[in-house]
Amino acid sequence: MTMNAARGSLLGIEHLSPDEIFRVLKSARRMNPLKPPPLLRGKRVFLLFYEASTRTRSSFEVAAKSMGAMTTLVLSSGSSIEKGESLLDTGYTLQAVGADMIVVRHPHAGAPALMAKYLDVPVINAGDGMHEHPTQALLDGYTILRHKKTIKGVQVAIVGDIYHSRVARSAIYLLTKLGAKVTLCGPPEFVPDLATSLAPGLRITRTVEDAIRGADVIMTLRVQKERLAGMKVSLQDYVARYQITLARLKLARKDAIVMHPGPIIRGLELTWEVADCPQSAIVEEVKNGVPVRMAVMARAIGRAG
Repeated sequence: MTMNAARGSLLGIEHLSPDEIFRVLKSARRMNPLKPPPLLRGKRVFLLFYEASTRTRSSFEVAAKSMGAMTTLVLSSGSSIEKGESLLDTGYTLQAVGADMIVVRHPHAGAPALMAKYLDVPVINAGDGMHEHPTQALLDGYTILRHKKTIKGVQVAIVGDIYHSRVARSAIYLLTKLGAKVTLCGPPEFVPDLATSLAPGLRITRTVEDAIRGADVIMTLRVQKERLAGMKVSLQDYVARYQITLARLKLARKDAIVMHPGPIIRGLELTWEVADCPQSAIVEEVKNGVPVRMAVMARAIGRAG
């Protein structure tokens, strides 16, 4: 589904064209959070979050308010959702009380698409189950372009739990559409061979040194300790074999950047030194979420900056 389908909804990256992606990124470059355009003045944006969130929720709220929107946060706890109200009935309720746009995070894949199918307002996917997290991919693409002239030909290593990661799926779709060379790395349970079917040209390696060598971008993913239970790779093994350290970082290009969607677990996916090193773009990614989400919301109502 394209950005302009479903009344401006953004449901995923998989079905966006490279031109549509570039238009959002170009719009984001024109967005200045310090001098924001009042493109959403008088609009009501509802933030419907069925899952916990810090970076995504706060940056959507800051982005919406900076452009003049009124925002209302609806959490699954403390609302009729807790009483068993269906997703669609919640959507109908928000629409009835004046929502001009709904930003939704949901534990089930396809929830935002279902809302967009039946509602008359744009729906923006802020993460749905193991499916996609499109605005994270867009802000990651935006961040890379702040450091590299182009994404085409850039070597990207994605390390960690790719199987469970909606961030990884959206990033893979975006990066490969824009011509990056993507290598996936992790234990078989986290990076099954089937992962290569997500996009053409994907490469898998089980050796982090091989993945990082010559890379322009290293994207690490959050690893949940409980998912390591019962795996052939123990927590200690994962740290020893896949953790990004300063020594391993030296295998990448000198101007390589380190990325992570957060929340980071220092001492697991990467060391404290890597998280805070000059090549780390982790905090920058969070900052870049504001102009990117400004662009996404402005485009959703046909007011791209």
